[in-house]
Amino acid sequence: MAADLAAYTSLGEQLRADPPRSALTVARGSSDHAAHYMAYLVMARLGRLVTSLPMSLVTLYQSQLDCNGLVSWGFSQSGQSPDLIAPTRQFREGGARTVAVVNDAGSPLAQAAQWVLPLHAGAETSVAATKSYITQLVAGARIVAHWQNDAPLLAALDTLPEVLERAAYTDWSPLVDALVDADKLFVIGRGTSLAIAMEAALKFKEVCGIQAEAFSGAEVKHGPMALIEEGYPLLVFAPRGPAQAGLLQLADDMRRRGARVLVAAPVGTPGAELPLVVADHEDLDPISAIQSYYLAVEALARAKGLDPDKPRHLNKVTLTH
Repeated sequence: MAADLAAYTSLGEQLRADPPRSALTVARGSSDHAAHYMAYLVMARLGRLVTSLPMSLVTLYQSQLDCNGLVSWGFSQSGQSPDLIAPTRQFREGGARTVAVVNDAGSPLAQAAQWVLPLHAGAETSVAATKSYITQLVAGARIVAHWQNDAPLLAALDTLPEVLERAAYTDWSPLVDALVDADKLFVIGRGTSLAIAMEAALKFKEVCGIQAEAFSGAEVKHGPMALIEEGYPLLVFAPRGPAQAGLLQLADDMRRRGARVLVAAPVGTPGAELPLVVADHEDLDPISAIQSYYLAVEALARAKGLDPDKPRHLNKVTLTH
């Protein structure tokens, strides 16, 4: 938060002065989940559609996408993956505005983009991304806040470090107790919390070996409902906002079906076992939620006898084409 104010301010001014005709995010894995959060904020607050690019359109199918009025945001920890670099380079050469939200400011992705927004996450030595994911969420919220020139959201971002400090010391031990023997799981969110549900499901797979699937609170009522049986575990992220009431109702419905439901919600929310520390703006609550979750999933992995920093079969940098 202490760095790159001029870059965010300048980018925001340019986006207001010359709004894009189309917008894309370019990312994979945890970075794609962070991009999803920013995209939701852009669509909800600015009313502009944002598409997650299937990179194979460029790298395999050699599609020449229309770059007129396009802005693309590439999200990456390492900035090394060829299937992020190639589209970013093509879009820039085609006249699009390209932004790299990346931890390695000297990476090929950063070099390919017009704008570089460094994450300043420091060295991330575990295989599973954590610090870079949180800083990508913050970067996405900063982009939107500066694009809108939204004073309340900008002020809330300034106080976010203190919120995350508190979130790191919340008691999420019920998650460890409930899931230490689990081998499958649904993770539920909606709206701004869907991005962190997707990230949580990935981390359950990576560091705990749990077959976790993320769903919107609306989607889970369709086909996935057939899997719910007695004791089936669900983690529901229900931060403040328009989606909260429906998520809490879903949690109650699932309990009546016999599921073991863990609800992450602000203190005082009926049925919540996992306390969420609220930020100074409800759109930032998901960032606080994932901070608390990361400490809990690390503890869960160790309780299962696993090393959360060294998931099997995985490497720190994945080079996909």
